[in-house]
Amino acid sequence: MERFSSETGFTYISLLFAILIIGITLSSVGKYWSFIDQKDKEAELLFRGDQFVRALDRYFKSAHGKVNLYPKKIEDLIKDPRSIAPRRYLRRFYEDPFTGKPDWILIKDPKSGRIKGVKSRSEKTPIKEDGFLLRYIHFKEKGSYSEWEFIHKPGMIK
Repeated sequence: MERFSSETGFTYISLLFAILIIGITLSSVGKYWSFIDQKDKEAELLFRGDQFVRALDRYFKSAHGKVNLYPKKIEDLIKDPRSIAPRRYLRRFYEDPFTGKPDWILIKDPKSGRIKGVKSRSEKTPIKEDGFLLRYIHFKEKGSYSEWEFIHKPGMIK
C-alpha cells in the first residue's frame, strides 16, 4: 500500500484555490465584456435613432405642394412614394441593436397618424445618463432604452 504524503493534500488545496481564482477572473471578464457589449449597442442605438430623425427631417423638408408632412409608413423613408424620381432618406431600414430586428416602436402624430419618431423595445437600463446631444437632452437619466424617443421636431436640425 502506498501512503499519501502531506504534500499531496497541499497540492490538492492549491489546485482548488487556483481553480477558484480562475473562475473569479473569468466571471469578471464576462461582466466586463457584457458591459462593453451593452455600451456598443447603446452607441449604435444613438446613431441609428439619429439616422431616423435625420431621415424624417429630410422627408419633412422635401414638401410637395408646400405642405410638410411626415411619412405614413416607415418604408417611405427608404423610397419616397411622393416623387417620380427615387428619393431615399434612409439607406436601409436599421435594426434595433438590442433586439437585432427591425422592430422599432413607431411614434405617430396623434392628429395625422403619421410617423414622427421611433424608439427601442429594450427595457434594459442605460449606461449613459448624461452628455447627450442637445436635441436628445431629454434622454438624461431615463430608466430604460424604450424611454429614449427619437422624435423629429421641425427646426431641430439645421
